[in-house]
Amino acid sequence: MTHAMLKGSNVPLDAMAVRAVLRWTPGSDVPDVDASALLLAADGRVRSDEDFVFYNQPRHPSGLVRRLPKKRVGDGLTDTIEADLAALDASVDRVLVTASSDGATFGAVRDLRVLLYDAGPGGAEPLAVFDVKAETGEETAIICGELYRRGEAWKFRAVGQGYPTGLVGLATEYGISVDEDGEGGEEGADSGSCAATHAPAHSAAVSQPLPPAVPQAQPQTTQPYVPPMPAAAPPSYGYPHPAPQQPPAQQPSYGYPQPASARSGYGYPQPAAAHPADPDFALPPMGPQFIRQ
Repeated sequence: MTHAMLKGSNVPLDAMAVRAVLRWTPGSDVPDVDASALLLAADGRVRSDEDFVFYNQPRHPSGLVRRLPKKRVGDGLTDTIEADLAALDASVDRVLVTASSDGATFGAVRDLRVLLYDAGPGGAEPLAVFDVKAETGEETAIICGELYRRGEAWKFRAVGQGYPTGLVGLATEYGISVDEDGEGGEEGADSGSCAATHAPAHSAAVSQPLPPAVPQAQPQTTQPYVPPMPAAAPPSYGYPHPAPQQPPAQQPSYGYPQPASARSGYGYPQPAAAHPADPDFALPPMGPQFIRQ
């Protein structure tokens, strides 16, 4: 049985895995619509930026909440959020099913509704249907409905609360740190240029790059002048060396009269040297005296 829901009404769920399908009628003047989900703790805020499932982060790290690809069904387009409620961590108290428009407000979106299905094999008929109406026509983001705990069971509530600040304003409302494109501003955020990033509790100081090291000038030392050494003469291997200068050798006097200083005194009377002490000294005759007859 399908429950046709009014804003603020709720319905209990027997299915522990559900698909929330956003459906609208496209057209040339109709902006595109994107489905997203926020996993909230009991304090009504996300536990971390990972609890935001949207077009830039289509799957929760647990794998239990995910965004499925868009489909055309008849004359309409659909974008789907699927959640495995039975397996979700006990710290998750609610799952918001939201929609954001791209390029225009929800006042230009026709036939917007959310259909809740059992994600099991027998979920051909929707469990609940809620027609989402823009209250002011200036909304660029809307909370279509929420899945919430009641003891051990889950329920679905039709919400229909709009935000004129787009997906950025809606996500920030529930504790998401959003990194916006500086040039796109709010218009860029509405057109899907935002990216959720986890903001640390304390910002670390950014270290500046060190300037390039300046080479130190080396002190100049004065070295004493050393005259160059004369080149050594190459060795004369295999060549005659110059003979050292020698005084001219005396020719032997064989067969020639010898000078008096060179005479040998063997067998010949030697000249008597005058005795410096006795001028009358004379040597006696030596050897036999031969007298010619």
